[in-house]
Amino acid sequence: MKLAKRFELYGENKPSFGNSLCQRGKPKYLGGNGRKTTGITRRKFKKNLQTVRVMEDGQVVRRRVPVSMIRSGMIEKRVVRKPFDTEGGKSS
Repeated sequence: MKLAKRFELYGENKPSFGNSLCQRGKPKYLGGNGRKTTGITRRKFKKNLQTVRVMEDGQVVRRRVPVSMIRSGMIEKRVVRKPFDTEGGKSS
């Protein structure tokens, strides 16, 4: 499967970046003098990814997909059959 098609289905699974703040002090609404920022460092916000077997174009492939997509039902998981089961479902 092409990379552009994979981005369209599962989104880009790269982490996003932001800041982590270290603060001291008591908030004003609790009767304090206010919160003071003592340090700012860069951090990554990583997506919650799981490796699952997914149906793609009639094939079963392993993909790292976000858990939010699994929960919402956007991911079509593989069909699990019992061993030695025929397509018709009836055994002789």
